[in-house]
Amino acid sequence: MLNSFFNIFQNENSDEKFKNNDSELTVVAGLLIEAASIDGVVDKSEIMNIENSISDFFNIDLKKSNNIVKNCLENINNSNSFHFYTSQINSFFEYEKKIKIIEILWEVVLADGKIHDYESSLIRRLTGLLYIKDFDSGNAKKKVLEKINKNL
Repeated sequence: MLNSFFNIFQNENSDEKFKNNDSELTVVAGLLIEAASIDGVVDKSEIMNIENSISDFFNIDLKKSNNIVKNCLENINNSNSFHFYTSQINSFFEYEKKIKIIEILWEVVLADGKIHDYESSLIRRLTGLLYIKDFDSGNAKKKVLEKINKNL
């Protein structure tokens, strides 16, 4: 499901730093874990979605992705603020890649089949912190909803 979603990141012109930097992996995974926990519960489907997304996004094996997500889950109570994560993402990624991160966030939020008020508020807040236009954020949500409806 997410494979075609990440094709933009797997071309031969990708920056080597992007592919191999563990701090980038951790920042994106941390943001996704924080988003999943905003409703008070991080369920198994959200964790699996995050692990698969990280694996696909960075073109790494699932074992490494699992370890990164596990470390982020262990440190969830010591978590950095969303501002920390988004400022790092802003320095690591270009606009199109940040839109893909918003799409992943929507997939994580929708993994349990519900959109809680906290979650939609979070996405709006993160969109602003990532300097994503409202139009592009709306398209990201629409794209994810279409994918979900296709798979039903």
